[in-house]
Amino acid sequence: MTALTEIKGTGAPLHRALAERGITELEQLAGADFQELLALHGVGLKGLNRLNDALGEQGLEPMSGVVAPKSSTTTTKADVKTKPSEQSAEDWIESLPWPRRVEQGRALLEIFHEATGVEPVLWGQSIVGYGHHHYRYETGREGDTARVGFSPRKAAISLYGLQGDDVARDLLDRLGPHRRGAGCIYVTALDALDQDVLRELIVRGWDTTRT
Repeated sequence: MTALTEIKGTGAPLHRALAERGITELEQLAGADFQELLALHGVGLKGLNRLNDALGEQGLEPMSGVVAPKSSTTTTKADVKTKPSEQSAEDWIESLPWPRRVEQGRALLEIFHEATGVEPVLWGQSIVGYGHHHYRYETGREGDTARVGFSPRKAAISLYGLQGDDVARDLLDRLGPHRRGAGCIYVTALDALDQDVLRELIVRGWDTTRT
């Protein structure tokens, strides 16, 4: 998880205002209502846009109803940074400083490969992604991301692209211990999940994004 205080270009008034709403981590803002947050005392347009950019940099779902700064275009800095990397996804997994996450990352590499049939690509600095998806929002913002993927972080493993429809949500009820965000699913114990359900979720997420 990424603390809001770690995001450069954001200040204490913004952090305090969001903390009063129980929001202290970047992942909690995925898919949030931008204009609702902008109305809070202490929240400014520049800082909130910086947080929205950070969501894109992490491969997370941007906020909805974004009001872009006058100087911005339909392609934001977040869109530019969240691109396929030349670094090997496998090598990146092996370089993680948390042995447990390295082990879980290896397992996920195998599971996602079996489910998608394609090789992993490192998107940005920390997303192991599979396939390609071009997105476009009502705000005019558009960009590219992986169809499905994962990121083994210190606090939790983030799983992306697995919440596409009602069937997927029914599957999540049978997955095992996890938390749901607007843009991803968080798990801490991979071996506590129903592996068959996880594979089914990945396959469904892969197919849903394609269509």
